[in-house]
Amino acid sequence: MIKELPGSRTRRLRRPGRPPSAAVPARASGVVRAFAVACAALAGWAVLAGCAGKAPAPRPGSGADPDELIKAATQRLTDACLTRQGLVPPRAGPVRPRDAGDRRVSAALFGAGPAELSLALPTGHVVRAHTDGCLAAAQQRLYGDQPGWFRASVVVNNLRPEADHTHRDLAEVRARHRAEIADWERLRARAVTEATTVLTSPPPKGNPPA
Repeated sequence: MIKELPGSRTRRLRRPGRPPSAAVPARASGVVRAFAVACAALAGWAVLAGCAGKAPAPRPGSGADPDELIKAATQRLTDACLTRQGLVPPRAGPVRPRDAGDRRVSAALFGAGPAELSLALPTGHVVRAHTDGCLAAAQQRLYGDQPGWFRASVVVNNLRPEADHTHRDLAEVRARHRAEIADWERLRARAVTEATTVLTSPPPKGNPPA
C-alpha cells in the first residue's frame, strides 16, 4: 500500500468510482483504519468502511454498484491472502495500541520496505505504493496491471487539485490527461468483470468467504 517517507509530501488514493477530481484524504493510523482507507481507495489504489467491518458481499448483477463489487472482491482476496500466511484479517473493534502482530499484518497487507511505485504530482505531492503485499496482489488480480492502475488512478484522483494548483480550467486539465482517463476507465471496467468472477466463485478451501 502507500507508505509515507520522511521529507516527502505524500498523498493517498481514493476509492474507485467515477473519475474524481478532488484531493485524496490523508493517511489513516492503525491497521484497521489504514485498511479502510486503502479499501476506500481501492480498488487503488488501493476502501471499505465495510472492508474493516465485515459486511455482506453485494450480489453481482445488472443492478450491483461497481464500486461495491470491487471493494468486496478486494476484501475477499486480501482476507484469503492474509489467512494463507497464518494472519488474522483486520476488523473493526475497540481502539488499542499497535503490537508486533499488528505490524506483521500491516506489512503483509500493504507491503514492506521502500515503495516500488512513485508518482510526483504537479501540486508537489508524491504518491508512493508497494508492489508486494496482499493489497497489491488483489489489485493485480482485479485490474491486471497494478502499476498501470496506480498511475492512472493517482492522476485521475488529482485532476481538480492540479487544476487549482496550475490555475487551469478542469476541462483543460482533463484534456491533458486523456490517456490516463482512458486507462482508468479501461482498467476499472476489467476490475468490475474480475470482481464479479471472484464473488461468484467459491473461495478456496480454508479461506474465509467475503
